[in-house]
Amino acid sequence: MCQNPNPTFGPCSNNIPSPSSSKEDRELRRQVQVKEFALVLANGDAAVRAQAARDIRKIVRGSPRRRSVFGVPAIIQPLADMLQSADHGSRESALLALLNMAVRNEQNKEKIVSSGAVPLLIEMLRSDNILRDTATAAILTLSSSKPNKPIIAAAGAIPLLVNILTSGTIQGRVDAVTTLHNLSNHFENTDNLFLSVDAVIPLLALLKDSKKNSKFADKATALLSILSESEEGRFTISEVKGGILTLVETVEEGSLISTEHAVSVLLSLCQSSREKYRELILNEGPIPGLLLLTVEGTRKACNLSHELLRLLRCDSESREVGSEGFGTIDCAVDGAYDEVEETAKTKMI
Repeated sequence: MCQNPNPTFGPCSNNIPSPSSSKEDRELRRQVQVKEFALVLANGDAAVRAQAARDIRKIVRGSPRRRSVFGVPAIIQPLADMLQSADHGSRESALLALLNMAVRNEQNKEKIVSSGAVPLLIEMLRSDNILRDTATAAILTLSSSKPNKPIIAAAGAIPLLVNILTSGTIQGRVDAVTTLHNLSNHFENTDNLFLSVDAVIPLLALLKDSKKNSKFADKATALLSILSESEEGRFTISEVKGGILTLVETVEEGSLISTEHAVSVLLSLCQSSREKYRELILNEGPIPGLLLLTVEGTRKACNLSHELLRLLRCDSESREVGSEGFGTIDCAVDGAYDEVEETAKTKMI
């Protein structure tokens, strides 16, 4: 006869839960928890709802499964509605909860946008308070989902993100660059991006201070490449003190992606007006970096570099009019090319 004082669960019981039933129990408890939070968000006062949002934020943080379980309209919609609350604490709690729910969950990102949260987040970008950085991070996360990009762009996010590039915190500016890059991928014709030339100066400043082979530099140079497609953009890039030098340094030190974009910007300048921009570029010593790209860069970077080197070289007409130093530049290019080619062969061995 079994003497187990707890016959419900124990070695003598026939009711020992199996691993599968235990998993089902956990799932049931989660569903009950979601319903309880939904009731609180629907019926509680402002303080209670704010606390519920803070609890949800903690629950879903670091748990992909819980983010999926909580990603239901009964949770997402009231959290989105709280973004327009007059109470700062309620807005902040809801914003952080939605941000955590969106991370690495494509379905939740789309549900949050469908809830009408985007215009409310855009409105937060207009403010100068602490919520602006968090709202920028939220829009960044939502903008990584392809269906959300046109909605975010149409809501007027782009000019506000450009403004953050100038006046935001360091983290806000970094997030704004990534968000603008995400949105730029939506437009086949970059003219429709409506990216103001006001972005040139802060982008070059951020690129100057960043590691040229970083993912951030990849995104910043991609945006600069878009801006260099207009005459106003090219002029602004050339007028920024140290701007061309920063691009040349990126050619020399950048990743495969950032070097491509940096060369593209320099080439765009030189193609638009060789007479106007050639010497400005040459003065920053781009030749060694460009030659190295013709050997070690991507196919696109190689082609762009060859074309830019061709434009930077002196042509016969320039020699005939006696332009000083052009022949020397040609000799330097030829000599540097031989040296770079030999270096590359050594590396391959």
